[in-house]
Amino acid sequence: MTTSEPSSPPPAAAPAWVERLPPTLQALRLPVFRMLWLAWLAANMTMWMNDVAAAWLMTQLTDSVVMVALVSAASTLPVFLLGLPSGALADIVDRRRWFASTQLWVASVAVLLALLSLAGALTAPLLLALTFVNGVGLAMRWPVFAAIVPDIVPRERLSAALALQALAMNLSRVLGPVAAGALLAAAGSAAVFVVNALLSLAAFVQILRWKSQPRSSTLPGERFVGAMRVGLQHVRQSPRMKVVLLRVFLFFLQSSAITALMPLVARRLGGDAGSFTLLVSSMGLGAIVAALTVPSLRERVSRDRIVMLGIAAISLMTLAVAWAPSIWLAALAVMLAGVAWISTANTLTVSAQFTLPNWVRARGMSIYQMALMGGAAAGSALWGQVAQWSDVPTALIAAALAGPLLWLATRRLSLDAHQDEDVRPAPPVAVAPPVIPIEPQEGPVMVTVEYLIEPAQAEAFHAVMQQTRRARLRQGALSWGLFRDTAVPGRYIEYFVDESWVEHQRRLERFTAADVELRQRRAAFHRGEENPRVQRYVAEPLDSP
Repeated sequence: MTTSEPSSPPPAAAPAWVERLPPTLQALRLPVFRMLWLAWLAANMTMWMNDVAAAWLMTQLTDSVVMVALVSAASTLPVFLLGLPSGALADIVDRRRWFASTQLWVASVAVLLALLSLAGALTAPLLLALTFVNGVGLAMRWPVFAAIVPDIVPRERLSAALALQALAMNLSRVLGPVAAGALLAAAGSAAVFVVNALLSLAAFVQILRWKSQPRSSTLPGERFVGAMRVGLQHVRQSPRMKVVLLRVFLFFLQSSAITALMPLVARRLGGDAGSFTLLVSSMGLGAIVAALTVPSLRERVSRDRIVMLGIAAISLMTLAVAWAPSIWLAALAVMLAGVAWISTANTLTVSAQFTLPNWVRARGMSIYQMALMGGAAAGSALWGQVAQWSDVPTALIAAALAGPLLWLATRRLSLDAHQDEDVRPAPPVAVAPPVIPIEPQEGPVMVTVEYLIEPAQAEAFHAVMQQTRRARLRQGALSWGLFRDTAVPGRYIEYFVDESWVEHQRRLERFTAADVELRQRRAAFHRGEENPRVQRYVAEPLDSP
């Protein structure tokens, strides 16, 4: 199959404004990243303009507190439901075309919203449904962009590039609501939806300008369901990814209270669209400040400490919003919450990106985004229901208390306990061609590896083989086992099973530098004169009796 990998055009002189950028923004010197970053900025502006207009319009269409809170849930729930299928597609199809298709989806929804709004045909249920459909586009778009960035940016600039990705999201969080608020005040929600449609189409055109080089593989493409299975299995066998997923879910479960209840806070303290715009823009402004400082902060402070401080800061600012006597004090608290929010979220995102190899990055980041949006959607529904049962300040106070309690319950789970592995691709393992004809879909395929070790080294060997088990399963193996010989002390047989012959070949192409280093550590235990003996077997079909 042919997949698409981003590539830079011939080097060109960067614009003067790019040359004057501070070190944290130097990734914008890269032409491809700069072009796609601008498209990402425009795309996220449309997202925030749509969310602001939809949230405010919902307060006018219904008096239900739950319906207002569900606007936030409707925009995030599709990412939880569809993130993995989208990530699988982003890993197995042309990423440029997929990225453009996702933006076209969002633009089409924006045009439909604009037409219905101009016709005065929007109702609360219809608005909620279209918000959900728009969220489907976002669910499809995010994993592919997350997979593209590490390909077009050198590893040493990846942290800064990811901060710029967050900066685009949060710069749009300021510009989008400000533009939406001005249009709401001057011309109503219909004008917001019209401008949103135009910007969505402009972002689509910008993405089409990106030229990518196809990367050919002699192997047929992965199957859709199989690709999802391998993605889930890879994450399940990665200790750090499991910690990252739990941390991001719990953090957004807590922090979503501010964003979900923000329209109601604005109505309680100000009562107009300008108050709501002020709060949303304040959070975005805080996030922008944090995005510019997080890369340098991470050089001095551990990831675990940043997450802990972020949770504490979000809790304090949530309490401040609950007790704020004026819209301006609430805006200050929301701005500081934005600083904590992006500092924590960006730290978790970098941890996930450094853990995932390229071949599974879109799937892994889609699962990450599922955990993030799942926490946000669950939190939006939960805190909205609490506000319905009591009131908005009580719901905010409950969320503020939940954060530290959840952190205490999971304090033993550490991001820093697992070192960053070198997940750069390694040359494929050289394998002698089979001497019998084998069809690509024949299987399963069983591989055995024979080791002869000193019995005194058994404990250390077991530790390395436990890491080997996780590595084999992360690469897509269906099962794995280790057996010791009952007649020869120190003789071990490792086996693992691949789904088919083509899956076996594909797994060999997934080797990373970390896998090569682990193979060398296994081989160091072997005391034979030759390398460990490797044999491959293909299942023989038998007729049913």
